[in-house]
Amino acid sequence: MSYGPPRPVARLLLTPEDKEAPARARRLLRLGLGEQPDPALDVFADHLAELTGAPYAMVNFIGENRQFFAGLHVRQSVSLERAADSKPVLGRPMARDHGFCPHVVVRHKALVLEDVRDYPRFAGNPIVDEFGIRSYLGAPLIDSTGMALGTVCVVDMEPRPWGKAGLETIKASAADLVVRLERRAADGLPLL
Repeated sequence: MSYGPPRPVARLLLTPEDKEAPARARRLLRLGLGEQPDPALDVFADHLAELTGAPYAMVNFIGENRQFFAGLHVRQSVSLERAADSKPVLGRPMARDHGFCPHVVVRHKALVLEDVRDYPRFAGNPIVDEFGIRSYLGAPLIDSTGMALGTVCVVDMEPRPWGKAGLETIKASAADLVVRLERRAADGLPLL
């Protein structure tokens, strides 16, 4: 038994501290990314959804205070179902404390969550209850300077075994997109 002052209770930090955020925001601004929808990135997200069979696919850039899905694929039947049962419909901007992409960016590593409810750190994330997200697969977009600009990711409303093939697909897609983004910034070439 202890008679001293109570020890502070450890708090589970849901959104990781992101010390690179100010530099990333400046880099995204220089590259012209992260503040507006990009039709080429929408096409990329469509292709990623097709590759993985996921109802949602995103190209997500993460600034200091928010995330922005510059590329977004939402399977039509999903958005209609969600609107019908009064759950919010996924839009392009999202608060930085929502979702799993900020974890991927800070870690600089891919993240596979076959059932987000199996992970206390992630089960309490607002998108689990607000949007009904149950599984996530994402990889960082690490540019040639070593900075994680954002992510490519897919999510599903059901638990899903992404497996090794899913992990390899998402990582290869992220690497491919970074090359295309840097080539577009340097040479003005089309993204796709």
